[in-house]
Amino acid sequence: MIAASAFSTVRATEVRVMTSGGFTAAYKKLGPGFESATGNTLVTILGPSMGQSAEAIPNRLSRGESADVVIMVGYALDDLIKRGVVVPASRVELGDSRIAMAVKRGAPTPDISSVDAFRQTLLHAKSVAYSDSASGVYIEKEMFAKLGIEDQMKGKAKRIQRVPVGSVVASGDYEIGFQQVAELMPIQGITLVGRIPEPMQSVTRYAAGIPVNAPHPAEAKALLDYLSSPGVQPVVRSTGMDPVDGR
Repeated sequence: MIAASAFSTVRATEVRVMTSGGFTAAYKKLGPGFESATGNTLVTILGPSMGQSAEAIPNRLSRGESADVVIMVGYALDDLIKRGVVVPASRVELGDSRIAMAVKRGAPTPDISSVDAFRQTLLHAKSVAYSDSASGVYIEKEMFAKLGIEDQMKGKAKRIQRVPVGSVVASGDYEIGFQQVAELMPIQGITLVGRIPEPMQSVTRYAAGIPVNAPHPAEAKALLDYLSSPGVQPVVRSTGMDPVDGR
């Protein structure tokens, strides 16, 4: 891995980072090395990349919350750039995230080895949970329709807001849960069945940028240079994400 000291800044300060979903696990693993090498302190604010909740990153920024760095779904970041909220030239690519399925630990492991098996698993499930971010939007608006089971899923599939999908599966409130691999991996009390079949998959690119009113843009750029560098990709992979092409 490239040493975080290669991205050190002139003075130590608090760098406020708003981060969502899939890349958060990698960010948390990489952050301490950056703090140690630079003397900066990372202040982390969690929230989804989109949606109506007060915690959503666009909503936080809209009501004036301060951030030096935002880490989020790439197309949601692009929307902030178009709106003049994030500096266009600051955008960096971080990693790709695929959707996985989880069940409560100890429950039978469903067959999702093929599209047909996957369809049957969903049809026989009593309850299904999915996230309120990018993967959940895709599942609700596209995946069920692609499988031809949109009508059958009504009433038993629900978008989960504010909490990780894995947590409501672990508690037994839902039989099956869908979220991006990196978001399911840290959850205790679940079994990660695996990634959903590739023909039904939706790949979410995570990216990061610097808000136009960031208090510490130089320190923010140093962090983004580090998080997007080729040398940290083994850590990115270890959290369930796929490195950006060419790294």
